[in-house]
Amino acid sequence: MRMGTAKAEYVYVKVKVSQGFWWASTSKPSPWYAKAIKKGDIEYNILGKPIAEILEVRYYSVFSKNQPTENKYDIYLTLKLAADYNNRTQKYIFKRSNLTIASPIDLETQSAQITGTVIEVSEQEFVDEYIEKTVFLTKNFAYPWEYEAIKIGDSYFDGEEIIFEVLDKNQVATSEIVTDYYGNLLPSTIDATRHIIVKAKVKVRIDEGELLFGEERILNSNARLTVNTSAFNYVDFVVGKIE
Repeated sequence: MRMGTAKAEYVYVKVKVSQGFWWASTSKPSPWYAKAIKKGDIEYNILGKPIAEILEVRYYSVFSKNQPTENKYDIYLTLKLAADYNNRTQKYIFKRSNLTIASPIDLETQSAQITGTVIEVSEQEFVDEYIEKTVFLTKNFAYPWEYEAIKIGDSYFDGEEIIFEVLDKNQVATSEIVTDYYGNLLPSTIDATRHIIVKAKVKVRIDEGELLFGEERILNSNARLTVNTSAFNYVDFVVGKIE
């Protein structure tokens, strides 16, 4: 039973790294920033006592058509915080700010200055359920060099584990036919392309019956899956079958 106005205790929080409030349109973090955030880093108060510890760091590549040459990430942290509980408001308080869903939070660890948005709060450690699924990705009207660039065994590591691995690939020759203003078809308008099918092993999190890839992206048929591996940038691939 909690007594008094406030009582210091530990609380577990999930945070999406961002600038300002969650609804603000800000730039996604760059690779150098994702690498600067270290699992196990701690923030200390002015008395030298630990008040925040990074338990988990996961980052997922995102693609922006406005900035196609820049690698950006969605970064998610799991934190252990020394927070106060206010019996009157029934809310946790960290560094004089309420810990509620969608509230901003800031940390200063040994390696990085971190700002973000609280997306989940728990009195107990998070026990997330992850499972592996076989996913068939398809892309129509792809260039031949795209198929050649896809490597079997290529994978993506999210900071904690491998969540995407190419198992197999296949292609079917196809052509995109374009007519001129009068409806005439010229040989120069026929461009040899490929219909690509990629079989991949994907690790997803189960949340209320839904499959989530990258913490927030629902994985189902006809969804678009974006992954940036060392060999290939999977953009505009559509999820076909999930097993």
